[in-house]
Amino acid sequence: MKKLGFALAGVAFSATAAFAQEVFKPAVVYDLGGKFDKSFNEGVQTGAEKYKKDTGTDYRDFEPQNDAQREQALRRFARDGFSPIVAVGFSQETALKKVADEFPKTKFAIIDAVVEKPNVQSIVFKEHEGSFLVGLLAVQASKSGKVGFVGGMDIPLIRKFACGYVQGAKYAKANAEVFQNMTGTTGAAWNDPVKGGELAKSQIDRGADVVYHAAGGTGVGVLGAAAKAGKLGIGVDSNQNALQPGKILTSMVKRVDIATYNAFDQAKKGTFKPGVSVLGLKEEGVAWALDDNNKALITPEMKAAVDKASADIKSGAIKVHDYMSDSKCPVQ
Repeated sequence: MKKLGFALAGVAFSATAAFAQEVFKPAVVYDLGGKFDKSFNEGVQTGAEKYKKDTGTDYRDFEPQNDAQREQALRRFARDGFSPIVAVGFSQETALKKVADEFPKTKFAIIDAVVEKPNVQSIVFKEHEGSFLVGLLAVQASKSGKVGFVGGMDIPLIRKFACGYVQGAKYAKANAEVFQNMTGTTGAAWNDPVKGGELAKSQIDRGADVVYHAAGGTGVGVLGAAAKAGKLGIGVDSNQNALQPGKILTSMVKRVDIATYNAFDQAKKGTFKPGVSVLGLKEEGVAWALDDNNKALITPEMKAAVDKASADIKSGAIKVHDYMSDSKCPVQ
């Protein structure tokens, strides 16, 4: 690659920036809650760290503390010549639309939203499919027939998790009862473990003996409250089984780590393509976690049932309704 843009004095800043954008310099802008939330953001960080370990390529990242910082961070990274830039979370959609237009030669990837721009790769998941499986397991493990769900921010995406969970619970037992609570309506709902614990306890007080969360950092409080009460929790996004060994039934794993790793790798190899990738069970984008921390909680009968349901979802024999398709859930 020619270095003319760096050699000539007096060259316009915009030309220098355009050249820099062609260099492979990966970066990540996390969602609120931070990269050590033990859940969604940390899954992204895991993927970036694995790429760094495998290839020796470092990356930059930023943890926004408020909504305005998303756009600022994306623009700063692009201006400094970083590419690809991974935007984590649906909340970055509006900011990315603006910044992607300003820096057309920069490659961007966004997780959990769709931004239709020629330099943006959008990666979304079939969270309802993975949530169906853990809902099925929850009811099979339940002694009361009552299970719970604690969401983070009350948005359609989290309703999608909840709806899939309820469908799986009702598939296992038609008269199963599912309690549902959302933590809040702002970004603060992703990082409030105290309230998460309170909501889980209220569901447990009503008879729930398994509680699933889709609440980011708030979920640490959900899992802790379930363990303290002698009940079972279900983790989300990352494999959270080790947070409360023997007290977490499973985790609904969402492979944001692979999505991040692939975005970096494709940009490095020149195979990065814009467009939308939708990752479900068939694509190994979602799954349920089984390891040494929870294997004693999963009976052979439970594993057989969840394996069959997984195969049926992949084949189309079971169709899990996507709440985001019509803002409705066929079961409650």
